[in-house]
Amino acid sequence: MAGKPKLYYFNGRGKMESVRWLLAAAGVEFEEEFLETQEQYEKLLQGGSLLFQQVPMVEIDGMKMVQTRAILSYIAAKYNLYGKDLKERALIDMYVGGTDDLMGFIMMFPFLSAEDKEKQRATIVQKATSRYFPAYEKILKDHGQNFLVGGSFSWADVHLLEAILMVEEKKSDVLSGFPQLQAFKARISSIPTIKKFLEPGSQRKPLPDDKYVETVRRVLRMYYDVKAN
Repeated sequence: MAGKPKLYYFNGRGKMESVRWLLAAAGVEFEEEFLETQEQYEKLLQGGSLLFQQVPMVEIDGMKMVQTRAILSYIAAKYNLYGKDLKERALIDMYVGGTDDLMGFIMMFPFLSAEDKEKQRATIVQKATSRYFPAYEKILKDHGQNFLVGGSFSWADVHLLEAILMVEEKKSDVLSGFPQLQAFKARISSIPTIKKFLEPGSQRKPLPDDKYVETVRRVLRMYYDVKAN
């Protein structure tokens, strides 16, 4: 029997958070090793665990997987969250890609100066409400189904809910003009595995704080343009 997946990353969101979300959505228990020192990171590098010298890294099914999209695709396929055919898989990829673009505006937010954070906050809300949320609102309205693709719960739904909650942390009423997305948020949040992940005490990580930012910079030995990919 295979052991639990093991996640190697910082004790914070970053790019690993979507992996946590997807494993939790699938009802899969996982372990984590948090990177807190340069020595830990260098040990992974010297041991050949980081193919492209980057985290996230996930040990799963005898593999040491890197590259966030590859990790997520594997988990989605393994746990039947990747559609029933090639067409559905293409739609899921397309929607996840759009959501990734939106998340990209949020990912580096903790590393910005106070002045730049205010500018980025406005950009995040503007992009969400003028480009991404209208697209998903239309998708849900046009097909009238409970989920984004094929009438069944998929990676695309998990990813979109994660993004919605991230944007709401920047503007709490951001969904006020999107009734379909409001209903979608309530619906997906009530799925038992998601509901459990959203409860206190889960492995979901809080908003990144100064300690997280300092740890990432120290471990990666970077002080500008930090990016865990």
